[in-house]
Amino acid sequence: MTSSVSSPGSQFLSLHLLETLVAVLPVRDENGAPKSIVYGGTERHMITSQARRRAERVHTRNRANAGVGALAGRGTGTRTREWALITARALTSEHGWEPEEAVRTARAVIEATGLKFGDPGKKTVANLTKVLLFAPSDAGARIAAHIEEQAGTVRAWADAYTAAQAAAAAASARKKGGRRSATQEEAPGGDVAEGGAETGTGTGTGAAGEAAAAEAKLPALPAATRAAVLTALAPRDAIDIALYGRFLAEIADSPNVDGAVQSSHAFTVHEAEQVDDFYAAADDAKLDRKRSPKPQEKTALDFLDAADDAGAGMTGYQSLITGTFYRHAVLDRLKLRRNLRAAGMTETEAEEASVAAEAEFVTAFVDAFPEAKKNSTASTGSLPALVLAFEGERPYNYAAAFQNPVDENPVGGGGEGPAGPAAVKRLLKHHAFVSGRRPDIKAGRVLTYDPQIDELLGTLKDTGALTVSSAEELTA
Repeated sequence: MTSSVSSPGSQFLSLHLLETLVAVLPVRDENGAPKSIVYGGTERHMITSQARRRAERVHTRNRANAGVGALAGRGTGTRTREWALITARALTSEHGWEPEEAVRTARAVIEATGLKFGDPGKKTVANLTKVLLFAPSDAGARIAAHIEEQAGTVRAWADAYTAAQAAAAAASARKKGGRRSATQEEAPGGDVAEGGAETGTGTGTGAAGEAAAAEAKLPALPAATRAAVLTALAPRDAIDIALYGRFLAEIADSPNVDGAVQSSHAFTVHEAEQVDDFYAAADDAKLDRKRSPKPQEKTALDFLDAADDAGAGMTGYQSLITGTFYRHAVLDRLKLRRNLRAAGMTETEAEEASVAAEAEFVTAFVDAFPEAKKNSTASTGSLPALVLAFEGERPYNYAAAFQNPVDENPVGGGGEGPAGPAAVKRLLKHHAFVSGRRPDIKAGRVLTYDPQIDELLGTLKDTGALTVSSAEELTA
């Protein structure tokens, strides 16, 4: 379907960023090691797009909820497995339900809508959905409000639903027990093996189990309640869902959203540089005993102090990475407007929300950073060396500018010098070259937070972009 909303400028806003990070570990693999890729025949460190997108999404949501930025006060989403618990808390705090009944009812309603939950025998996951669901942050409160409004109908249905579930579980247990009995091996002399039952009882038990399971058919959720849950979970006016999208396969009639933002994995423009850092954590109590000027009574710990002068209570290794990273993202302005229109906004509302969302997306792209190891590396304080933004009729990824890794040897020695300035030169030269051959590329803008890079920009003859002094100026 073609939208009647006219997007400002070109359809796509392409963003390219260079940032230098020192001794950080923003993402790790399953073994705790830095993630990497091989590109141009050289191993590079990588920061995944998933980590970046989450950082950007949370940054946008937190600012909106705090009343800061272009999206102040607008609706945002929450991605969680805890929607039943969130709904139950709303039932308890806002409508006076007993906690146990609230959890049981909320889970039954959401489960009957189509979402699968964890093993009911495991308390840690029994009330969590098996998949993360990205939905508007007020979805739980809206579901709770409907349950309270239809309390009589929903309570009666929930009682019947949970009773049928219990009957089905019992029937299943009997069926499994019957199958085990029917397959028991007989011991010598005709006796059944230890722990078994007589073979003849298994078939009957299995048949009874199947019959019980058939009788324990779960009652359907009332149509009005299912509609209310689907409406609450629908993307609606959550701006970050329109930006980053969502996929929900378990409920066929709940809309999925193809996000308006495309993000690449960030990678170092040069060969990977990694250090395995040895660390030691001090034992404060042990050191306090050793430093005490007062004589103390002998304790069972004295022999440990005598044998070990060190204060370390724990030692180990952690991998840290350093490098200049290139990353890229693109915003599809037309898709953003279509997503917001599909969520129920008028043309005017979608236009206003899209302009605000674009401004906040650019801010998050520049400012947000994954929080892993932030306390021990201060990584979230990093600022980009350079941001390049421009518009076009299609996305443009400039990763090819760094297929050959930057050689950080001195320029006089045949290298390109430090990776940061060298990468800036490459990126802007690449952009000037491409934009000279692609007439749709326009309105190029460059932002830097590095005074050395700022000086460098003044020496470059053709950057294909106008220098700006704030993130807000990167978007038209």
